[in-house]
Amino acid sequence: MHQNFREIEREQFAIRNQTCEWTIRAMTALRAKVDINIKMHGDQDHLAQGDIFMFNHFARFETFIPQYLIALETGVFCRSIASGEFFVEDNRFSRYLRALGGVPNDYERLLPFLAEEILRGGKVVIFPEGGMVKDRRVLAAERPHPKRPDYSIYSRSADQRRAHHTGAALLGLCIDGFKIGLSMLLDKGKHDELDRWADAIDTTPETLKAALAKPTLMFPANITFHPLRVDQNLLARGADLFAGGLSPKMAEELIIEGNLLFKRTDMDIRLGDPVDPRHQFNWIDRRMLAHRVETANSIDDLFRPAKALEKIPDRITQYAISRHINPLRDHCMGVMYSNLTLNVSHLASRLIMMWLADGVTEVDIAHFDRTLYLAIKNVQQAEGIHLHRGMRNPADYIGIFDLKCPQIREYIDAAVHLGLIERSEGKYCFLPKLQEEATFDQIRMDNPVMVYANEMAPINAAWTALEKARDEVDHLTPRDFAKRRFDDEIRAWQWNRAKYQKPKYAAINDQETATADSRPYLLLPNGNEHFTTGVLVVHGFLASPAELRNLGDRLAARDYAVMGVRLAGHGTSPHELQKRPWGDWLASVRRGYEILSAFCENIIIVGFSTGGALSAILAADRPEKLAGLVMASTPLKFRNRNLMFVPLLYGANKLMGWVPSAQEMLSFRLNESEHPDINYRNIPIGGLHNLRQAVAEMQNRLPDVACPILILQGDGDQVVDPASATLIKRHATGCSHLDIQVLGSDRHGILNEDIDNAVNRVIDFVSKTAPANSTLTAAIPAQ
Repeated sequence: MHQNFREIEREQFAIRNQTCEWTIRAMTALRAKVDINIKMHGDQDHLAQGDIFMFNHFARFETFIPQYLIALETGVFCRSIASGEFFVEDNRFSRYLRALGGVPNDYERLLPFLAEEILRGGKVVIFPEGGMVKDRRVLAAERPHPKRPDYSIYSRSADQRRAHHTGAALLGLCIDGFKIGLSMLLDKGKHDELDRWADAIDTTPETLKAALAKPTLMFPANITFHPLRVDQNLLARGADLFAGGLSPKMAEELIIEGNLLFKRTDMDIRLGDPVDPRHQFNWIDRRMLAHRVETANSIDDLFRPAKALEKIPDRITQYAISRHINPLRDHCMGVMYSNLTLNVSHLASRLIMMWLADGVTEVDIAHFDRTLYLAIKNVQQAEGIHLHRGMRNPADYIGIFDLKCPQIREYIDAAVHLGLIERSEGKYCFLPKLQEEATFDQIRMDNPVMVYANEMAPINAAWTALEKARDEVDHLTPRDFAKRRFDDEIRAWQWNRAKYQKPKYAAINDQETATADSRPYLLLPNGNEHFTTGVLVVHGFLASPAELRNLGDRLAARDYAVMGVRLAGHGTSPHELQKRPWGDWLASVRRGYEILSAFCENIIIVGFSTGGALSAILAADRPEKLAGLVMASTPLKFRNRNLMFVPLLYGANKLMGWVPSAQEMLSFRLNESEHPDINYRNIPIGGLHNLRQAVAEMQNRLPDVACPILILQGDGDQVVDPASATLIKRHATGCSHLDIQVLGSDRHGILNEDIDNAVNRVIDFVSKTAPANSTLTAAIPAQ
């Protein structure tokens, strides 16, 4: 290649560091302003190791966000392929794109140019789908064969479905073919070849030799957005106002992509496992590649079609490369699509389309919710599925049975608004529009249900999870659902422990001393699943289920089913407790009660300290199956007069919350606990504020408690004023039977330490209040 042409080309497409750095600063500032939550998943080392990054294409800003994230992580500014229409004129915008590393897709030596860039240590971003795939339909078949996927997409320009572009595969194969061939020449002692090719590629021999030793790694990646919204946004209204009317294509893009930017949206970018093209070549290929590299004059020769080559050996070598292109392309697309971040809208959409395929046009809302919940639980158990946090964090979906799951309600509300679904008399009616053909440029606005269903289509394990949910939904017992809901309690504990172990919480977490197992527990003695009586055990403020585990074990030893609740914010980090309102604590107790109810005919609640207050509030609702209530060391008055100042400290926190250092100082107080292996060492001031509110609510609700109550109180309790027992009795005017037992103790933890026979007192109350389990424990075998 002529020296002057190479210099012109390098100048024409030179990446300008100043422009890139300015763009990164601008995007970082914009990222802080817009409401899009960008998360990069996968090994961060992969960004540094990768040479060719392949992304699916659904929105315009995908074309620069990957480069931005790679530059932030590695300091390398990537090349990217952009539509040639942006480079037709030499204007400010086209020059800006070139300065960022953009290369037009119709550039005559596009792939050789990118190959040289990679051999010099650069990186390249490619979109194998070509244009935006707005319908997210990437399969010729409705459901792919797991071993022989047949990927295709719709081409708007050709108005037909087509295979994905092969450029990335050809690029990877030619680069690795070159590396293999040149390495074999060097092994044969032909060291002049290194200098010749370093000159041809415009790099140093040292740089080229380092490139030869490194595999050319291709990283297929998937970008998933959630949720999709179709509300008219400010961007679209403003453009329409000034433009005097927008084309349907432009209006759709402004509305969809404006909502992605300016309304709370998760953008999950998930890197797949690396693909190494050199594994495609056998030993015969490698010998031919060495000959091809030795006879080639430039990197361009390796990209020439076989039919354009005169010599038969060169043609054979080129065929050795070209025969691997489609399999490599298809493998990369399989990796890309399998790395979808599956969310609840995907499951709901595909579930609806499965019903429609069976001719079902309406389902009971309760049936819909139960089936969707089971599908979520099934995919949690599946391998090879990447779940959106809305299906990994139970807090995001456990309200599904009470119509209080925001992500489901938002999804349904949008479908109703678009005329896809109708709510009628406790049913969802699937309207004809769901199955109507929508134009390619309108489908994101007209039928996001179909878009979600299409996007999920390549994930076979998700199909299986849905099919299983449909098969089992009408055959599972309440106990089966209860087991899954208990699994949610464990998952919530795991999620929040992980969430609050981030470095920003270390200053407080590092001071913590609690080492006891803080997860909730469900004890079903002897593998039985049907009990006459079960006991719900509720721990106190700052503690965890470990606080009353000895009581739970002793009750289980007497054949009672036992559920040890974990109050929200407890057993993880004081930072979580700081953010939890007391209503979340109560919700934890309610869920525990509902879970245990599936296994028992009668339930007695045993609450310690704050757990006693929460238990009383629940008892005031007089839930079905409630037989009795134990309140141990439950406060209506506190010995610690510092609690009088909690409102002042809480108000100061709210005022100073915008100053992080000040908030850290004001948010926590040290706790000298009786049981440092169980309790938080740092007391969140917000938690104390909520404690006061919970106790006040208990006082208001005590008159509504009708079941028998046992109150246990230490006479020298240093935390709770012993007068609380008498005050509780005074307020519990509707109670059928109330017994106060005062224990000789100056300790607060009378149940944990089994002071003055406290545990046997509870067991005695349980045995006298509810029927024994002896006649029913063997009635139903474990499933």
